[in-house]
Order: sequence, then structure tokens, then C-alpha cells
Amino acid sequence: MKNDQFILGIETSCDETAVAIIKNGREIAANVVASQIESHKRFGGVVPEIASRHHVEQITIVIEEALSQAKLTFAELDAIAVTEGPGLVGALLIGVNAAKALAFAHNKPLVPVHHIAGHIYANRLITELQFPLIALVVSGGHTELVYMKEHGHFEVIGETRDDAAGEAYDKVARTLNMPYPGGPHIDRLAQEGSPTIDLPRAWLEEGSYDFSFSGLKSAVINTVHNAEQRGEVIAPEDLAASFQASVIEVLVKKTERAVAEYGVNQVLVAGGVAANKGLRAALEKAFADNDKVELVIPPLSLCTDNAAMIATAGSVMFEKGIRAGLSLNANPGLDIEIYNG
Repeated sequence: MKNDQFILGIETSCDETAVAIIKNGREIAANVVASQIESHKRFGGVVPEIASRHHVEQITIVIEEALSQAKLTFAELDAIAVTEGPGLVGALLIGVNAAKALAFAHNKPLVPVHHIAGHIYANRLITELQFPLIALVVSGGHTELVYMKEHGHFEVIGETRDDAAGEAYDKVARTLNMPYPGGPHIDRLAQEGSPTIDLPRAWLEEGSYDFSFSGLKSAVINTVHNAEQRGEVIAPEDLAASFQASVIEVLVKKTERAVAEYGVNQVLVAGGVAANKGLRAALEKAFADNDKVELVIPPLSLCTDNAAMIATAGSVMFEKGIRAGLSLNANPGLDIEIYNG
């Protein structure tokens, strides 16, 4: 009888030092995250050098804590999975080198994982994936629609051309004098207001699944500045609600159109902005009467960066025979379609 499979995952692509252990591809045996938000908050965003230094300080502690939580030893692990990219190169290097050291020292296979593939596979910790499917990825650095016909195969059908949704949230929050990260603050404020301010929707060319939020961000900033020059007061809650309504309408409509065109069985939501209450509610409403398509949204703990998502994606890559040698390097511009073969 085959023993259980245990994959240890390491995630250090930005400002979370995270290590997790996944049992049999879908069960969380340990999931440890050391956040750096407090260190970066005063700068209004992530400072790469500070992020890297924190990863160096935390990585060994977090690895040991994950093994302790799972009550496992290195000998019982089947493989080491690690985020290869994309992300901050200095931050990625800490995780990659830690993973290589563990793989070498304990003679374990080393499995490279794409950060966005991890976000998508966070949904597999909730329910089994049903192909074909569409994944809506919405995070600080990425806004993408990804079509998957089978495990480990990713086709990007739409992506951001400028600011990702999460970036736009942070910049609008800064305009409204809100702390970093701005997304949760804008989301909470939007619940208190009404979308009464006319802001643009960037649909781009007819039939395009790409996204653009730079113009919307600029429109919000201009609205604030123009009001200040006229001595007018704009209710911040209404501005937040109007901004969020614009972002959500574009995300939801393009997702609905992709689902209809590609004839999928599931819609997965992934990335930090998947924690947004407004987006979650709008997607649930949009697919409430669609009995042919299952909408899957991970819990808040699996939306933001974590290593459970890397380990569960790593288990799929491990089964597909994807391995890396000890020459593995951080790849901040890694293409998610690289693993398609």
C-alpha cells in the first residue's frame, strides 16, 4: 500500500516568508506565514531590500515551525517545492536557495512552481478542480484570465496591460490617505458608500480579455484634485464605492464572457484581491443562476501569499515529473505557460 505523499512548499516572492506541508496534494498538514506588513507600512509599499533581509531572518524558523506543526521529519518528505517566480528577485532568491539547500542536504526532488499557478491551485485545497476551467487571477501585481484544459496546463487569455487591480487599489488608497496595503481599506470604505461618481471602464478592443486600470486610477486622482481646487468635498466612501464598482464590473463581465466562450465547468478566483468582499459578492451574484458552472473562491487565508498554495501546485508538478536541478535560479519575469511543454 502506497504511503501518504508529503510536499514541503516555500514561498518568498514578496513580503511573506511562508512554508507549508501538503498531504496527498490537497490536505494542509502545516501552513506557516511570517508577514512583513508592519515593516513596510510606513513606506507605503514593499521595500525589496527590507523584504529580502526579513526572509533571511525568518526562513529557517518558518521551515522548522512547519515541520513541527506537521509532526514530520525531512526524511518523510517526498519533495521540496519552491516559488521560482515571478516576484522580487532578491526575495525569490532566499526561498530558492533555501529549497536547493534542503533538496541537496536531504536528497529530495526539487520542484519549481510559478507563483500564479500557486494562487490558482489554492482552490484545490477547497475542492477538486474540474476541467476545463477559467481562473480569474487578481492580485497586487497580476490581473489575468487563465484557461486550463488539464492539470498543470495554463493558457493566458487576458492580462493586465499596465496597473494590476491590486496596484490601482493601493494607489487610490494613498490618494485617500489610507495606509498600505490599500485594498482592504478601500473595500471596507466602499461598503459604506454609493457608486455615485462617474468613473471610466476600460473595456479595450472588442473581444479583448486584457485589463487596464491605469486610466481608472488616474481618473480617481484627477477627481480628487479637481474637487480640492474648486473647494468641494467628495465623500471618500462614495469615491471608494465608485472606484470599486468600476474595477469589479470589468472583472466580472470579462470573466462571464470568457466562461461562455470557452465552455468551462469551473471558475476559480485567485490572488490577494480575491479577498475583496465586493468582488466576491459580485461574482457570486453573476454565477448564482448558472447551474453548469461552479464558482470556487478560496477562504481569505488562502487568497494572500502563502506556501500551502505552492505545495499543492508543487504536488501536481511533481506528479507530472517536473524537476529542477541545483542550478535553479530566481526568475522574476517567469511565464506561467513555461510548464505546458
